[in-house]
Amino acid sequence: MPRLSEVGDRVRAAVAGRIEYVRRAARGPGSERDDLVLGAKSVVAAMAAWVIARYLLPPTVSTFAPFTALVALQATVYRSVRDCVQYLVAMAAGAALAASLAAVAGIHGWTFGLLTLIALCLGRIERFGQQGTQVAIIGFFAFSSGQGRIDYIGYLAASVTVGALCGLSAHLVLAPARHVHHRQQAVADLYAAVSRRLDDLAEIFEGNDPDTERIRHWRRDWRKLAAECERIQNAIDAEIENSRLHPRPGIASDTALPRARGAVTVAERTMDHLRSLTRALDYALDSGEIQNLSASFRTASSSLLRKAATAMQEIGQTSLTDSGHLDSLIDDATEELDHVEQHERAAAEATPAVHTLQGTLLTDIGRLLAELRSGHKALTPTS
Repeated sequence: MPRLSEVGDRVRAAVAGRIEYVRRAARGPGSERDDLVLGAKSVVAAMAAWVIARYLLPPTVSTFAPFTALVALQATVYRSVRDCVQYLVAMAAGAALAASLAAVAGIHGWTFGLLTLIALCLGRIERFGQQGTQVAIIGFFAFSSGQGRIDYIGYLAASVTVGALCGLSAHLVLAPARHVHHRQQAVADLYAAVSRRLDDLAEIFEGNDPDTERIRHWRRDWRKLAAECERIQNAIDAEIENSRLHPRPGIASDTALPRARGAVTVAERTMDHLRSLTRALDYALDSGEIQNLSASFRTASSSLLRKAATAMQEIGQTSLTDSGHLDSLIDDATEELDHVEQHERAAAEATPAVHTLQGTLLTDIGRLLAELRSGHKALTPTS
């Protein structure tokens, strides 16, 4: 068994963690503040629903009001409405099933078993979503406590309606916060990080004494950036859901979030080519072939990577991208790449191993530029 001192340390650590959580919520907008606000709204809505139901309805059904209020208070308005509708439909199905069986076959053990079987089958219908189990739960209450009586079912429906109205009203009074700018900034930060990696790779070509451990660290670092892409993608998806049915839809443009989502997809595809380029550089450093690359080739490759880094910054910025400037930048880089490829093919003094390495590096850089061009076109409005 753990010692008392260890238990005390764990308790203190847990308390310190919760205090820091509250501090982060107080410092500025974010998931911590959203959670605290949602918790506060849930407490107020559940309390209001319980007080109203207890005052207007029989005690046997008043508990359903605060429960429904919690169902109706999810992280987004869209999810709240969806879950609330699913719960109301599940309640209606369970109550109707209980009333029908009680009226036709009476209140017996075998009819309760039949009720359970049918309710579980109905609960598997996809349209009930996560509220499918409520068909059976409501059916049990209507069958056992209400004996299948219509008046009890009426009170039950009224209690659920009170809870739904209290929960949804809390969203109308204090709607979930919008984080469109934060999602855009997260995408901009992602592109800035990838741009910095491109500048670092350019320094590898420029340097006379490249750091092998540094390039291998970058190979591992791409995995972290890939995980960051997935995290940002999930956050954008959540914000897109938050924009649906929001009582204040004019907070941000309808195109901002889809563009941010598309930009993350472009970044993911771009990183695939950068991973390949980093592997090629790692091989060149490990084998020593990078020292055999001509100075002109290394300078040109560094220039191409820096132009690609600038293009990444342009695409990922939160403000409107200068489409003409970005097109010109990518066109210049593509033209320079063509010149380097022609010069590389004409360099007869290079060994076959150097030719192969140069071809691999230029292929990766060419794919990177092509990805930036197609990504820019995909993200640029057509009208």
